[in-house]
Amino acid sequence: MYEDKTLNCVECGSEFQFTASEQEFYAEKGFSNEPKRCPDCRSSRKKGRFSGGGSGDRQMHDATCAECGASTKVPFKPTGERPVYCSDCFQKKRSNY
Repeated sequence: MYEDKTLNCVECGSEFQFTASEQEFYAEKGFSNEPKRCPDCRSSRKKGRFSGGGSGDRQMHDATCAECGASTKVPFKPTGERPVYCSDCFQKKRSNY
């Protein structure tokens, strides 16, 4: 029913195969669009997304935990309007909900 297709990656321009089994998988999941990126570019894009951006370098800011007073670093600039917690205190508060 499905046949392998050769597609061009919009990111790097290389050709890649969209195999019959991949097409079948896409159809089972209800995906209507073909992939636009080759497997390498898709993988790189996913890694960038989960590391807080393309470079993986996330700016961290110094803060003091409102619960235990420990020095900590957070991925946002504290404004002082809301309490900031170290990761241990944050997890404790989170598990109480």
